[in-house]
Amino acid sequence: MNKFNKILISFIFSLILGGFYYFSNVSVNKENNISFSGVLVTKVVDGDTIEIEGGEKVRYLGVDTPETKDPRKPVQCFGKEASNKNKELVEGKRVILEKDVTETDKYNRLLRHVFLDLGDGTRLFVNDYLIREGYAQVLTIPPDVKYSEQFLEAQKQAREQKLGLWNKCI
Repeated sequence: MNKFNKILISFIFSLILGGFYYFSNVSVNKENNISFSGVLVTKVVDGDTIEIEGGEKVRYLGVDTPETKDPRKPVQCFGKEASNKNKELVEGKRVILEKDVTETDKYNRLLRHVFLDLGDGTRLFVNDYLIREGYAQVLTIPPDVKYSEQFLEAQKQAREQKLGLWNKCI
């Protein structure tokens, strides 16, 4: 085998290995606009916003937690609890992001549904969990309405059971 063929085979082998690495870490389900990249959450900003590797901020779709960071407002009732729960759930962990319709908000934050792989073949839908456990209220802004009915049902249950902010604040 001549030198050119050895280089060519090495190059092709490198491309194949690189492709396996890339696609094992990043793939997209185009039907659902789900990124299976398992992006790392580097910081929890508050109850409904995170920062991911690369410095991008992600705002959870369909969710509104009490404010803790808005300089124009005092810390709202149950805001610290919501922020702490979000931190406990996702900070330092890899999450799966799902886009609905809108890419970003007016603050240039990615708008996404957030899923946490629990390692046993199941995923925790973080947006739903925060509402269902009373850390957040539903905030539906069309056209991002994919899970709005699910979120409204989760909120109804949390309210009826007086969980979280439904017990302490309302």
